[in-house]
Amino acid sequence: MTETRQLDTVKHATVNPDVAQPWAELGLKPDEYAQLGEILGRRPTSCELAMYSVMWSEHCSYKSSKVHLRQFGERMTDEMRKHLMVGIGENAGVVDIGQGYAVTFKVESHNHPSYVEPYQGAATGVGGIVRDILSMGARPIAVMDPLRFGPLDAPDTARVLPGIVAGVGGYGNCLGLPNIGGEAVFDPSYAGNPLVNVLCVGVMRHEDIHLANASGVGNQIILYGAKTGGDGIGGVSVLASETFAEEGPVKRPSVQVGDPFMEKLLIECTLELFAERLVAGIQDLGGAGLSCATSELASAGEGGMHVWLDRVPLRDASLAPEEILMSESQERMMAVVEPAHVARFLEICAKWDVDATVVGEVTDTGRLVIDWYGDTVVDVPPRTVAHEGPVYERPFARPTWQDSLRADGASALSRPTTGDELRATVLRLIASPNLCDKSWITDQYDRYVQGNTVLAHPEDSGTVRVDEQTGLGVAVSTDCNGRFAKLDPFAGAQLALAESYRNVATSGARPLAVTDCLNFGSPEDSDVMWQFAEATRGLAEGCEALGIPVTGGNVSFYNQTGDQPILPTPVVGVLGVIDDVTRRTPIGFATEGQQIYLLGTTRDELSGSEWAHVVHGHLGGLPPAVDFKTEAWLADLLINASRDGLIDAAHVLSVGGLAQALVESCLRHDVGARVWLPDELDPFVALFSESTARVLVAVPRSEEVRFTDMCTARRFPHVRIGVTDGHGPDATLEVQGCFTLPLADLKAAWSATLPAALGG
Repeated sequence: MTETRQLDTVKHATVNPDVAQPWAELGLKPDEYAQLGEILGRRPTSCELAMYSVMWSEHCSYKSSKVHLRQFGERMTDEMRKHLMVGIGENAGVVDIGQGYAVTFKVESHNHPSYVEPYQGAATGVGGIVRDILSMGARPIAVMDPLRFGPLDAPDTARVLPGIVAGVGGYGNCLGLPNIGGEAVFDPSYAGNPLVNVLCVGVMRHEDIHLANASGVGNQIILYGAKTGGDGIGGVSVLASETFAEEGPVKRPSVQVGDPFMEKLLIECTLELFAERLVAGIQDLGGAGLSCATSELASAGEGGMHVWLDRVPLRDASLAPEEILMSESQERMMAVVEPAHVARFLEICAKWDVDATVVGEVTDTGRLVIDWYGDTVVDVPPRTVAHEGPVYERPFARPTWQDSLRADGASALSRPTTGDELRATVLRLIASPNLCDKSWITDQYDRYVQGNTVLAHPEDSGTVRVDEQTGLGVAVSTDCNGRFAKLDPFAGAQLALAESYRNVATSGARPLAVTDCLNFGSPEDSDVMWQFAEATRGLAEGCEALGIPVTGGNVSFYNQTGDQPILPTPVVGVLGVIDDVTRRTPIGFATEGQQIYLLGTTRDELSGSEWAHVVHGHLGGLPPAVDFKTEAWLADLLINASRDGLIDAAHVLSVGGLAQALVESCLRHDVGARVWLPDELDPFVALFSESTARVLVAVPRSEEVRFTDMCTARRFPHVRIGVTDGHGPDATLEVQGCFTLPLADLKAAWSATLPAALGG
């Protein structure tokens, strides 16, 4: 583009139909470009082409996933809707947690931008999800970060991991938001395509919910926050809709640049605007920037909006109108304001040193009209931009290799049999990248800022207090095992849901709602599309079985390098409510003399396990079985035991099995344990199986009878397997008949891995 080029107005496009346009370079397919002509009755202007290209991208339009995501609504029962105040379709879901409070939460991806520019990609991922939560009317109160990387010793991991972690921490810490949990998982499939998923939680009163719509003819459209620049033009909307070639991404548009201090001003300014009831509708500017905000507000309202694009405050005066519409510059919001409130709105923005400009108004035309210095450059039906784009029923089929993969189970792998071999296996596993101490990462995050965090990493779920007087709080967990999803994507998604659900219940909170971030390879690959269809079906059926709704989330496709997709990674976040956070249950053994119980049934389920992965480099067989009825019974047991003060600690058994849970529970407060394994179980299976619906609990001796009576009355499997014993530097973990390990040796092995690989 040059300053001397012909401005492509609607009038110009009408009388010059044969102008060549770069629709393919902008990611549109031939039939999609032809569809634009049918919608408009002419060729699109260059500004319209820019808008449709970003809004019809996979990232923004969900064109390959819509047909499968419908299941979440179709399977939602009245019981599941009981606590749901705002569901799928808005910036984030909202659930009622009682006492007049509502909580909004959502997880989204910023994967490809974080590969291109690790720090800024991750930082602006945090900023974007925080604004989603803010735009619902809520004060953001916490963030989480499920992360995936290639092998820990790979050169590319050494490049992207420190920058991503610094970006998540730098932005969140500057906002004053505690990072209460997440994951850091390593697998070769993520080499060259790390996953940066970010979750945010916000709280509000019921009456403070705001929605994204532009209603009320004559209401003014105000753009406020940072000025618009050239950073992020086509950023996430293009990057997240493109497969990375082996030598790097085919398209490398500018990654957004974040300013957390501007975002903090924007948060406080917006909350004051809400408090004075000055906002009739609101939308944050994230992916697709102004193209998204204007079209979504207009299409969700009365359908008409007139925008004067030349009024948009710019950091770069040379930007063409197409670039302004596509820019994904951060820290920007768009509000719909009644004329009588405009002066006060601008006054509050000035108080917070936030730029605010009236850039448009709501009309009754049913059209989104955008002018550039008096010339109309966009005149479209807004729903065709925001909601009525292409919908694809991508072909999918069960991969030909799936049967052979699942037939190759872990039963044939050599297993440790002697005490010395079991001891060595424990040490090897706890030092492996996926099971080792992650404090190298989490110590860069402020987990306790604001003073309301009651549980944070390495706990099973992050828990924050919502109300100081009553102790009302929420717990949140995210989870996914991509290896399980590779073996069986239907079961893999259900396993992610089950573990996240169990994590929340183990802390003492009652699970209420789900958000998801579905990370997959190219939807144009029928194998990948089958994985996605199966995972979505599994998650929808699992939520129905547990009676909790999916409130919203994100789909991230094209996560692959060349023709090598990542492991299917349907990250599932579960939010629960706890009436009194002083009753929450931590994971760590706290004192000597606590009785250690194992809840649930252990089976010989080692396929896809961390043991098979670390010791044998093996992936094959069937993942552990899921039983949602048992999960629900276990959750109810744990919630009631927590409420009644019957347990001092509880820790979910998942990756690494009982051995990992014991090590982490002991090391949390340097309290040792003597453990005896059930006679009916092979010691190896007892220690390393990854069977589901199992939790390790520490029961005070004074409550042992009440606790076992509760388990017996509910007919839930429970067995006493040990007692806490010893505290401090000389404490040990003894598995009777197998081995004894000093906690000092466990801590040395567990804590050394990340510092050795990443430094300091």
